[in-house]
Amino acid sequence: MDAELTAQVASVVPFTAFLGIEMESASPHEVRAGLEWREELTTTGGGLNGGALMGLADNVGGFCAFLNLPEGAGGTATIESKTNFFAAVRSGHVTAVSRPLHTGKRTIVVDTELYDDAGKLVARVTQTQAVL
Repeated sequence: MDAELTAQVASVVPFTAFLGIEMESASPHEVRAGLEWREELTTTGGGLNGGALMGLADNVGGFCAFLNLPEGAGGTATIESKTNFFAAVRSGHVTAVSRPLHTGKRTIVVDTELYDDAGKLVARVTQTQAVL
């Protein structure tokens, strides 16, 4: 975890601190962050709630899109999101890895993969972000 980067992101996106997202690294080519399993983020059966997983993916993907903004742009807004959940996470740590698929003047498309401690893919989220 990169404590300084985590604090910087949380200062502008407080929801990341609420969820407990810890930033690992960030560049226009790839953003990595993680989330620890906590009981208060679970659903029936002890699996991480899909909302917690989506919160991780959405914030990491949004940050990746932000890092790829064209000159003069003010931000992004999600206009489409496609989510596939593949496995429950009942303990440990989830790592999110976001990479841009398309960086244009009007839209940015980001792919975010979520992995458990064993390196198993547990979810994939593809977002289209409008450039504002």
